[in-house]
Amino acid sequence: MDFRADPALPDPPFQQLRAHVHSGIRDGRILPGERLPTVRALAAAAGLAANTVASAYRALEEDGIAEGRGRAGTFVSLDALGDPAARAAAQAYADRIIELGLAPERAQELLRDAFRARG
Repeated sequence: MDFRADPALPDPPFQQLRAHVHSGIRDGRILPGERLPTVRALAAAAGLAANTVASAYRALEEDGIAEGRGRAGTFVSLDALGDPAARAAAQAYADRIIELGLAPERAQELLRDAFRARG
């Protein structure tokens, strides 16, 4: 992720980083499920204090945009695009497919067929 805080802007750097991630998700530069850089790596690359990046990541978690997964890192939430109902439906479908023992490829074929049948 390419980010540099702009000292000419009135917002503090952590808010600028937060807004940068939000806009990156909206325009497709940052995808749901994508791993964000580590706090240290992003701080070094952006010339920021690690606490500044950590504050931005905490704010993104509060926004429901990011989720910390311990030592695995921080990831963009799968619900980041703002449709938790659709995400829940997709998860329920995947859970049921697994229960039925179907391969993901077969499940995708069935789903395509179902959408075609709805016209």
